[in-house]
Amino acid sequence: MFKRLILPLLILVALVAAYFAAVLNWSYSSGERAGWVQKFSHKGWLCKTWEGELALVSMPGAPMEKFFFTVTDDAVAEQINRRMGQRVALHYEQRVGLPTSCFGETRYYVSRVTPVDDISLSPGVVVQPHGAGRNADQSAPAIPASAASAP
Repeated sequence: MFKRLILPLLILVALVAAYFAAVLNWSYSSGERAGWVQKFSHKGWLCKTWEGELALVSMPGAPMEKFFFTVTDDAVAEQINRRMGQRVALHYEQRVGLPTSCFGETRYYVSRVTPVDDISLSPGVVVQPHGAGRNADQSAPAIPASAASAP
């Protein structure tokens, strides 16, 4: 009787553990998104995760798209908190098949943060923020008089 009840239960527990191990370590896709982190908070009743919102702007005047993401690593969350209000690239892995929100509210788990200095307005058009790529003691190049007076 003991084998009849306990053995199926142990097999079920082993299968559930194997399933969770597989979906937590396998990613459906991975990539990077660049934008400005506009919202980032530590949330959850029992299982606390960092949940964030990245504002993506593809073209000036275009409607803003939002990328919702989850962070489980506190070191990565600290890096994101230090870069709030700055343009960053977030490396993420998309994980599917997690049955509860205890692992995060989104499917996109951020694992790395990289600061981005240039702002791409469209393919081939890049704007350098004020002071980027220039030594602090150099001033902006002067506009020649002939260019300033041209119609």
